[in-house]
Amino acid sequence: MNIGRVGIAQMEFVTEPAAAVRSAARELEALGFGALWYPESLVAKECFAAGALLLGSTDQVPVATGIANVWARDAMTMACGARTLGEAFPDRFLLGLGVSHAEQVGPHGFDYSKPVSTMRNYLDRMEALEYVGPEPVRPVELMLAALRPKMLELARERTAGAHPYFVPVEHTRRAREILGAGKMLATKQTVILETDPDVARGLARSFTPFYLGKTNYSKALTWLGYSDEDVAGSGSDRLVDDVIAWGSVDKIAARIQAHIEAGADHVAVHVLARSSGFPMDELRALAPSLLAA
Repeated sequence: MNIGRVGIAQMEFVTEPAAAVRSAARELEALGFGALWYPESLVAKECFAAGALLLGSTDQVPVATGIANVWARDAMTMACGARTLGEAFPDRFLLGLGVSHAEQVGPHGFDYSKPVSTMRNYLDRMEALEYVGPEPVRPVELMLAALRPKMLELARERTAGAHPYFVPVEHTRRAREILGAGKMLATKQTVILETDPDVARGLARSFTPFYLGKTNYSKALTWLGYSDEDVAGSGSDRLVDDVIAWGSVDKIAARIQAHIEAGADHVAVHVLARSSGFPMDELRALAPSLLAA
């Protein structure tokens, strides 16, 4: 599937009203972004219904889950949902899968002790499905939300590639080494269009504690060489600056280019803004430079 070099990944795709989602999706397609990525929140729009809304609102742009949570539905339901959208919208739906986080699924009674084995077994069950509905022209491509070596290796062995998030450019280099050639690496990058360091870092720090409070992210960052002090609380200046790209349009475009030069095939850009709703002003401002990356 051709998803271009740069896509857009916004939480608003699953939190805003349908009319706002349709309007934003159409404009982002018209601006030329290569893919629209949307997350799965266990307390927001259901994953495949949200995908159908995006696909039905646009004409050609690929739509990807970033990510669909394996704890949210049985493997057979996941496989059926993917085939349904894949057949209805040929070569436009990409299924990103993830095991979420112990801090999020543990309170619901799930056993998170072996996430890699859980994902491997889940893929086995998806592949074993005897599907009787109409098949897509080509099978829906799968990717894994992968941060550290074992999950990256599973992504290489069993899927089209990996979709990591909340990581610096150094992670892209290491992930490419593990994935090898021929596998898709689609890194998600949060950006803030703000040149004042205090304002930009302040906004970033309203966002970072959620992720630094998840063991998967903190361990991935210490694997990359960050200290316990770097990942504590809302993060050190060094970590914030490495994980969140802030500054001018040119500075943000340079970060996207750095990921591509480090081995990413695609960068899914998430714009973090002070205002609520879709950050369309920022996306319009960024589009020419990002799409030239």
